[in-house]
Amino acid sequence: MTGFEKMKLTTLAACAGCSAKADQNDLADVLRSLPLFDSADVLQGFATADDAGVFRLNDELAIVQTVDFFPPIVDDAYDYGAIAAANSLSDIYAMGARPASALSVLGYPAKKMPRDVVAEILRGAFETARSAECPVIGGHTINAPEPFFGLAVTGTVHPDKFIKNGGGKAGDLLVLTKPIGTGIATTAARAGLASVELMAAAVGTMKKLNKEASEAMSAAGVSACTDVTGFGLLGHLHEICLASGVGALVRYRDVPLIGGEILGLVAEGMATKLTNYYNAAGYAVFADEIGENERIVLCDPQTSGGLLMAMSPDAARVFMEEFARKGGSAALIGEIADDPEMRIKVV
Repeated sequence: MTGFEKMKLTTLAACAGCSAKADQNDLADVLRSLPLFDSADVLQGFATADDAGVFRLNDELAIVQTVDFFPPIVDDAYDYGAIAAANSLSDIYAMGARPASALSVLGYPAKKMPRDVVAEILRGAFETARSAECPVIGGHTINAPEPFFGLAVTGTVHPDKFIKNGGGKAGDLLVLTKPIGTGIATTAARAGLASVELMAAAVGTMKKLNKEASEAMSAAGVSACTDVTGFGLLGHLHEICLASGVGALVRYRDVPLIGGEILGLVAEGMATKLTNYYNAAGYAVFADEIGENERIVLCDPQTSGGLLMAMSPDAARVFMEEFARKGGSAALIGEIADDPEMRIKVV
């Protein structure tokens, strides 16, 4: 019997949204005030809000480290574990690195959640990590009032070959490897408004690893990359713009959605984390024909979203060919532009 049949996992989660990430500005002042250990071997820290930290071990090897966890966003326990694992691994893939090992991070109400439901969460995660050739070698579990789960992942990369979210150049094309709308879909599912087809598409894309996209990206060569998660497409593109000192243009019609009912669900109020939408007013300029519902979709928080890359037109051709050879498909959604104010224009 699955977790879905035994209980509604999402009803146990006090903040069961698409992402439990803090607001972009919540911790900025705190992080800036912390005493940092000055080391030339720290190749990437948190200054540019990149996906993972990078630490050089020697001239040929660096480790890439990340941790991510969140409350249930679907009711099936196996799917929840698989999605959480894919989401955590994605940060390693976004850096152009290879996952090496992982530790599980689990909290759940021991008196409310049956052990077989917990086992299904872990099974989904372990099998997903195994498909990434990333062994889960330990972890930590606590008794918590609401369930949460994720992985702390360590990856490896050559010190000169990891990919940052900075480095975008004017003229680079913007490539997105997964459709958006999972936050809206999971919110609608909790309200009983999402179709079976939409949720199957949402769960399928969230469970899909970014492994092949990362491999194709490394083969093609890119200027910058991040994965699209809790801050939505525009929020994470804004991080690329800030880290690169550039602006961007996005063509709304070219942004793939997970299903045709997404805009209708937004019109019915099925949107999460509107903080993303309100924050976008500070850095995004929308064409008049882009309505509020479309703007909300572009800010929809994702879980285990696709890779968002900036790359030259030549690199984009190589990437598309290599990714297609691996069975993937991606969308060209815009380009990087010169803009000293680092704004995003949506047309």
